[in-house]
Amino acid sequence: MVDSQGQSEERPFEEVFYPTDRVPFVEWREFSGAKSTVALMAAITVLGFVTGLSNLSQPQPVLEGPLAAVLPLSGTFVRFAGVLFAFPLGLVTVGLQRRKRIAWLAAMALLPGLALLPLTTGRTTEVPLLLLVFAAIPLLAANRDVFSQTLDLSSLQIAALTSILGVGLYGTVGAYGLRGQFLELDGWGDAFYYVVVTIATVGYGDITPVTAEAKLFSLSVILLGTGAFTVAVGALIGPAIESRMAAAFGTMTASELSLLEDHVVVLGYGDVTESFLERIDEETDLVVVTENADAASRLAGEGVEVLTDDPTDESVLRDARVEAASGLAVAGDDDAENVLAVLAARNVNPDVRIVTVANEETHVRKLDAVGADEIIDLRAIGGRLLGESVLESEEAGSGRSDLGRRDREDA
Repeated sequence: MVDSQGQSEERPFEEVFYPTDRVPFVEWREFSGAKSTVALMAAITVLGFVTGLSNLSQPQPVLEGPLAAVLPLSGTFVRFAGVLFAFPLGLVTVGLQRRKRIAWLAAMALLPGLALLPLTTGRTTEVPLLLLVFAAIPLLAANRDVFSQTLDLSSLQIAALTSILGVGLYGTVGAYGLRGQFLELDGWGDAFYYVVVTIATVGYGDITPVTAEAKLFSLSVILLGTGAFTVAVGALIGPAIESRMAAAFGTMTASELSLLEDHVVVLGYGDVTESFLERIDEETDLVVVTENADAASRLAGEGVEVLTDDPTDESVLRDARVEAASGLAVAGDDDAENVLAVLAARNVNPDVRIVTVANEETHVRKLDAVGADEIIDLRAIGGRLLGESVLESEEAGSGRSDLGRRDREDA
């Protein structure tokens, strides 16, 4: 008969030599997750582009695949498909990296079309491309829930894109309707080609208006098309420039903030912040919220995610997604601001673990009262370490890490 004490002593032995949990030999999720999917899409993009260039360089397209006889315009498809698929797939890869749902939908639509290329040419050099496509489709399907971020477009961006589509439709239909008043314009393909070269201000001169009505129509396409294109470029490129400027000044953008989850939030920037950041594992997602613009710019240059704003403002903490954080550290030099930061964080997420520094021992109880789970008394740490160093205590090496730490129940 073994008493309870004996059981507690034997349990570690049993857990070590007779583990009940199965340890996987290979962590398959590391090879089948979202990052692997994005990397595979990037490889497909590069390989598709190289394949497209190879097909363009051929004097005659190779049509030896099983689909060569049934695919309409197979020769034209083989010549241009690789390059024409590669460019949108490049954009799709960037979207997948940002976990955009629309990028996932576009990838599922484009990959089957790209798979037609090696099935049409039948070239052995294009087999790797076909295999990568077949590997990417199930990976995308398995990780569909990961790519769930919506594409947040402003009203100006939506209007700009709509205007470009509207001008393109207006020009194509109008040019086809007036085809009798143009030279060398015979069908829908010619009409679309004419609109594109007109809006792009290229104007090769192969299709020209010959009547006053056709000339006025061409003038309207030029004015409306270039105007819509200019507005669209500003609306779409502007946010990218804003993102770069925000990064230079140490401020995260809204799209970057929306991706934060199970991260650590640091409120305030003080003397202990740098040491704290050095101890954090590189794989841990972390964001620092501080009003110190110089510190924010320096941290951003070191690759640390920074939100330059008031760490005591609840709306700012919501932007930093404190409600989805795994932990929160308050590390400012001003205890009064630390108290307000703890209060704000507790209001945003009552369940998050909050660890804060106390720059003055008299403020420990105040920080405990407002909801901090653990308080680090900096002066107590310094004083005790100084005393141990002077007295050359034998226990100094083993006990230093816990000096000055005060849990809520001990404060």
